[in-house]
Amino acid sequence: MTLNSVLVTGGSGFIGAALVRRLLADGLKVRVLDNLWRGRADRLADVSSEIEFIKGDIRDTETVEWAVKGMDGIFHLAAINGTEFFYSKSELVLEVGVKGTINVLDACRKLGIGELIVASSSEVYQTPSRIPTDETVPLVVPDVMNPRYSYGGAKIISELLTVNYGRTGFERVMIFRPHNVYGPDMGWEHVLPQFMLRMKKLTEAGADDPVSFPIQGSGEESRAFVFIEDFVDGLMLMYKAGEHLGVYHIGSREEITIADAARQVGAFYRRNVAVVPSDAPAGGTFRRCPDITKIEALGYAPKVPFADGLLILARWYDENAHMAREADASQ
Repeated sequence: MTLNSVLVTGGSGFIGAALVRRLLADGLKVRVLDNLWRGRADRLADVSSEIEFIKGDIRDTETVEWAVKGMDGIFHLAAINGTEFFYSKSELVLEVGVKGTINVLDACRKLGIGELIVASSSEVYQTPSRIPTDETVPLVVPDVMNPRYSYGGAKIISELLTVNYGRTGFERVMIFRPHNVYGPDMGWEHVLPQFMLRMKKLTEAGADDPVSFPIQGSGEESRAFVFIEDFVDGLMLMYKAGEHLGVYHIGSREEITIADAARQVGAFYRRNVAVVPSDAPAGGTFRRCPDITKIEALGYAPKVPFADGLLILARWYDENAHMAREADASQ
């Protein structure tokens, strides 16, 4: 099905705003639904005249129906991401994740929307049984008492809802699982921005070289980060050629240890880094790297090496560190 108009829920978030720009570049009419709790309208300032923006809560049934009405397809990205929030706002994380998905599914069925694409997460695996991890690895919530799993649990429930609602009444329903997407203006609650801010403060305070750099965990934990532009390339390929009820990983095969990421952040400031390990938060995952064979079959090929993407991210956070204080003040 060729779409002419799409709704992006959570469209002022990091990934959402990048997707909105790509959809506009492809000539689609774009509507955004976001309550701006974590997203920011200024992420879309340069395209504000080209989109329809609805400020509203994904948990509100009438608002979601209003936003969905008249659209050909929906990209449902609205969620509360950021590891800090998994612990501090776990109830809200679950409420937004589960109620939001139900509202979108109900609105699509009621208004006859044929195409739905839903964002999940690599957090659905927690500690994967296979690495690289393909889409058939079981989804797990290891401990319901740990608030860390509020996000992963909400995404698992959202996937179950999407697949089972999606069996009837839709032309095509798909799920994508992002794996550690990074880039400029990705927020402040993630490891790479936190490393940047920490290193900037230490160097500005005149810390010795090598800089003693405290981290959570041993530093041997690893992630496969994917740059935002590569990620959106993969998402658009899935949108154009993915199969009904298909689930797709979008990420990179390039695996980086957290200690090496800290050293590369230090190198941006021309400083050596002495990593100071500490206990890892309960429920963290030691290693994460996706098998991206399925999305590669659609033509996906990430182009930005981590070292190059980190340099772009580092420049942005170095120049915009003041925004972290403004974000803290608004919470």
